[in-house]
Amino acid sequence: METWALIAGGLVLLLGGGEILVRGAVAAAVRLGVSTLMIGLTLVGFGTSMPELVASLRAALEGAPGIALGNVVGSNIANVLLILGIAAMLSPMVVERKSFLRDGAVLIAVSLLLTVLILADAFSALTGTGLLALVLAYTWMVWKTESGAGAALSGEVPEQPGLGLVAGLSLTAAGIAGVVLGAGLLVDGATEIARAAGLSEAVIGLTLVAVGTSLPELATSVVAAVRRQGAVAFGNVVGSNIFNVLGILGVTALVAPLPVPAEIARLDIWVMLAAALALTLFAVTGWRLSRREGAALLAAYAVYLALQFLPAV
Repeated sequence: METWALIAGGLVLLLGGGEILVRGAVAAAVRLGVSTLMIGLTLVGFGTSMPELVASLRAALEGAPGIALGNVVGSNIANVLLILGIAAMLSPMVVERKSFLRDGAVLIAVSLLLTVLILADAFSALTGTGLLALVLAYTWMVWKTESGAGAALSGEVPEQPGLGLVAGLSLTAAGIAGVVLGAGLLVDGATEIARAAGLSEAVIGLTLVAVGTSLPELATSVVAAVRRQGAVAFGNVVGSNIFNVLGILGVTALVAPLPVPAEIARLDIWVMLAAALALTLFAVTGWRLSRREGAALLAAYAVYLALQFLPAV
């Protein structure tokens, strides 16, 4: 009963936190005079990456830096294939051309950079410093190009929510806290059930931990899609993936060297890169993500999971 209470509490916090987070983010965007896309890319995208940051830092400090790297790669795959797939199926989203030409290019560049670093096994403190410098440069670039242009750049004009800036930012912070805490409770409860069912630690880690750290992005993107705030949902995933590579791996590489597991270099990094390329292709063809494209992303994630289970069968 206690385990099911953890799961129920986690789901409530995820959904409630996601609703509060989207409301606060839209209010903050209006009061700051920036687009909802920028808020999705930065405040929401970076904020919902906190579970990945905590998990990666914890792994590095406990002498398992390979888990930190796998967490980021796996989360980036799940963000695109699973989360955007579900969000697009719930509500097709318009992709703003000018902004995606910038952010999509950054996402591809960051994915290529991570591929090179993994193949070269080059995660040192110096690499971490460089990655952190890049995430600061990206945030500044987004702010400069989006501030003042407001919702005109995002293609979505949010309704005036009647909230002040402080209230909007406070709701956003409370929403982030809710989805992060909810994700932790849900993963803990699901892990206990999986162990009781006799599943191996490898299977638990593959299915629950990798997806579990992406639950805040999932909750936020689903709520945003249902509320027709596609820019928040889309920006949340793109911003989160950029921050995962530059911010999380940057901080983690400063804490401890990151040796690259062979399996990540063999399969996962290529899936991550292919997912980023597929997202870009879908976005620029018609400048929207349709339900059919969302279904294709979900199907690709199912194939990826099957490939992960295959060696164990």
